[in-house]
Amino acid sequence: MKLGVYNAILHDLALDEALDEVANLGLDGMEVNSGGFLPPAHLPIDTIIDSDTAARDYLKQFEDRGLEILGLNCNGNPLNPDPAIGPDDADDIRRSVRAAAALGQKRVVTMSGLPGSDPGGRYPAWNVNTWGSHALDSLEWQWDRASEFWTEIDQLARENDVKVALELHPQNLVFNPPTARRLVDRIGATNIGVELDASHLFWQQMDPVACVRWLGPLVFHAAAKDIRVNRENAEIYGVLDERFRRLGPDEKRTHMGGDEYANEWPQDSAWDFVAVGIGHDADYWAEFLRALAEVEKITGEEMCVNIEHEDTSMGAIEGLRLATKTLFDAADQAGVR
Repeated sequence: MKLGVYNAILHDLALDEALDEVANLGLDGMEVNSGGFLPPAHLPIDTIIDSDTAARDYLKQFEDRGLEILGLNCNGNPLNPDPAIGPDDADDIRRSVRAAAALGQKRVVTMSGLPGSDPGGRYPAWNVNTWGSHALDSLEWQWDRASEFWTEIDQLARENDVKVALELHPQNLVFNPPTARRLVDRIGATNIGVELDASHLFWQQMDPVACVRWLGPLVFHAAAKDIRVNRENAEIYGVLDERFRRLGPDEKRTHMGGDEYANEWPQDSAWDFVAVGIGHDADYWAEFLRALAEVEKITGEEMCVNIEHEDTSMGAIEGLRLATKTLFDAADQAGVR
């Protein structure tokens, strides 16, 4: 089992500086962003696809520090009906698969995406609690769109000896274990599976350990990312909370493609992303790693578990140090390090 970090939190640093930080933490490597919602700040993706020499030179920067590339990540919405977003995100996945192959990588992390509600839908529509018949009509239409796209990507991944791991993320068609299995079964996928990001399961009130064991060999990859439920707020607002604030053009905001930007998190939030170890202690993360090790034994393939840090209460390096210590303590308990 390899333990690393997803590099989005280090995008403000040059690649060599980011790699030095990862090496100083004692981690095994770095998962590298390759497009989607975020630009590939540390990866000259087109150059690497086109040039074997460029790919070797890129890999050497990791090898010189005793590090490895622990997957590529291009989270976005390839099924977005907005023509300024969906096609670009879809192409980022295709390019990421090809770049992974050029770098000798076996894993690309992304999201299933979410179509519009129907042929005329302008915005992605997340159908949950589908008690009305029209919701199921919409869902059937969405699954047809997803099946067409992911059949293509499954074939591309198979041709490049790469596996694509879908993050189980709300506001995606695939957001929990049953929807992941539904996609795989529906298209007969051989190279599509799951990236088990614990955080998005925690806030949906699921148990990531139980999810790993239920999915078994469909778990290709994992993220160590934590949350804290703020019970006094969750009791009133619930975890499906829409009290986000639209940020203005004069405020710092994260671009998500087209004319879409991320909104501001609620101040009295029902839950928050926190550094690994704050929401759940090392004992819990040890059980998470044990479950992933069980999958390794079944598949014979090495699992990568990468820290993803989005705790706004602390700096990037401070948060990564805490997360690394927690994960190392957990790995020692689990006997996987």
